[in-house]
Amino acid sequence: MSTNFQKILIANRGEIAVRVMRSARAMCRRTVAVYSTADADAEHVRQADEAVWIGESLPAQSYLNIAAIIDAARTSGADAVHPGYGFLAENAAFAQACHDAGLVFIGPSPQAIRAMGDKAGAKRLMQAAGVPCIPGYQGEDQGAARLAAEAARIGWPVMIKATAGGGGRGMRLVASAEGFADALQSAQSEALNAFGDATVILERAIVAPRHIEIQVFADRHGHAIHLGERDCSVQRRHQKVIEEAPSPAVSEALRQRMGATAVAAAKAIAYEGAGTLEFLLDADGQYWFMEMNTRLQVEHPVTEAVTGLDLVELQLHVAAGEPLPLAQQDVRIAGHAIEVRLCAEDPLQGFMPQSGTLAAWRPSPALRTEHALRDGAAVPPFYDSMVAKLVAHGRTRDEARRKLIAGLGDTVALGVATNQQLLQRALSHEVFAGGGATTAFIADHLDSLLASDEAADTQAALLAALLLQLGERGWPSSLAHTLPNALRFSLDGVVHAARVMPCGAGRFDIALDESAPAQVALLALPGDGTLRFSCGGLSEQAFVVRDAGRVSFHFRGRAFQLDDLTHAAVARADAADGDGLLRASMNGRVIALLAAEGDTVAAGQPLVTLEAMKMEHVHCAPRAGRVAALHVAVGAQVAARHVVAEIADA
Repeated sequence: MSTNFQKILIANRGEIAVRVMRSARAMCRRTVAVYSTADADAEHVRQADEAVWIGESLPAQSYLNIAAIIDAARTSGADAVHPGYGFLAENAAFAQACHDAGLVFIGPSPQAIRAMGDKAGAKRLMQAAGVPCIPGYQGEDQGAARLAAEAARIGWPVMIKATAGGGGRGMRLVASAEGFADALQSAQSEALNAFGDATVILERAIVAPRHIEIQVFADRHGHAIHLGERDCSVQRRHQKVIEEAPSPAVSEALRQRMGATAVAAAKAIAYEGAGTLEFLLDADGQYWFMEMNTRLQVEHPVTEAVTGLDLVELQLHVAAGEPLPLAQQDVRIAGHAIEVRLCAEDPLQGFMPQSGTLAAWRPSPALRTEHALRDGAAVPPFYDSMVAKLVAHGRTRDEARRKLIAGLGDTVALGVATNQQLLQRALSHEVFAGGGATTAFIADHLDSLLASDEAADTQAALLAALLLQLGERGWPSSLAHTLPNALRFSLDGVVHAARVMPCGAGRFDIALDESAPAQVALLALPGDGTLRFSCGGLSEQAFVVRDAGRVSFHFRGRAFQLDDLTHAAVARADAADGDGLLRASMNGRVIALLAAEGDTVAAGQPLVTLEAMKMEHVHCAPRAGRVAALHVAVGAQVAARHVVAEIADA
């Protein structure tokens, strides 16, 4: 039976909302965006045909508010809902609410979501269907003693996983019995805050496996197919960073076996729509079921690239009651595709989530870039840190990899720190280039992925001195003075001193940090934000943005933040012990106070837990002493650098 719908409400935000709109528009369907207060001027709102405000900025008040989204569908006259991924995409109650309201839910049935949404129940279902599962514990007894006993029975290392979880939240790897109690408490706390459910399961940890997932599609007429695999092994804290299709570790015979397993699993629960079976694969070719994601995946573009299919379009056809337009034998895998997730985070500060305003955004035209960004776009602190996905497709894996490295280096993202350089280094690393990356890749090679590049840093500092010397006036006047100019500035947090001697005609001798002067020349200022200069005879280009007294520039594939300290006071040398003030390291919400006023604390003792971009961040005492004051309460929203606590002498 066919179901006709003409207006689709997208119950999501950001790049996935824009992505769904693109396919819906191509199929002549109108679209409705929903938005929180923080997203009032967001790109997905601008691109929709209509938009409805659904609440305040916190997800619980907006994108997780089922009643508000159903009301938005009624207000706009939408007759279908696409959940995207994240938020309510795998919420059976939301799917049921859509059905009850007479809306077409573009996804599987509430029963299928419920069956696979609980990791413990899903494992039991898969075991009954003959799908290989990792040994573990998924019982109802959630007592700490029982869980510790089960972990010892399973054998170390053990993985703790929130049953309602996703995105690495509520997940901890425990190497021995000594660390189990603390890891369990942390996982349960994070799961409760993220999903409202502290229930966990335990699994034997498969050390350094491949993370392989199979994309399945099924319709309500009993047809089910798979679209090959994706390799999502490159991860950080169980969150995917790089995904590719096909996997360099999967042969055609293994692909057929895993694909058949995934299709059998989908049929076992009468699945409908797009879904993904996730497996761990060891070096011997043995694989185990982890979980099923009953939605579209973040990494679906790599499957689209190698199959030539539009997965969102297929979702809409299936949701309309139409049979799948292709059979298994019609699926063809052509070439190779790789995707990276560009995240607003600072890898050099422990991958701390970042928020703020994007000063400039110029995606590379050589790549497929999924985003909802523009110059001046806000990156709020309330949601996931991923801001864009960059995808390259080539005839071979190495062609796709090289294309992605080049396009990633050409992409300009200024104003908010990102993981752009780490992604380039990961793609360039010999282990990844050779197809040998496992889930341990980033942890094993983190030092080299984050290592400084002294030569590039020096060139960037010379460019920074040139930019400060030029100021906003641009090309120096022929009447400009030729007296030396002393500068002091911070470049990505590193303070430099420079002495600049103008030599006429846009040429300067710049002595950086007591080093011998380097000859730097301004070559061109086209007026489009780009700048050409030479240093030591080497001509290079940068993209520069000046905003509110700060300067950001893109140079050699990296983003730099420049702050002029020339006229700022210099900190006293005797201030090294700190002022006892604990400041928020990012914009976030206070979810726990771990000490009270008057308590005596040790240096490094946890005091306050903030939640930002769906991750918890513990803030510790900057020194030993007494908690003189707590300036926040649980539930408060704080800005970066806000003082949350004061430590005085005991």
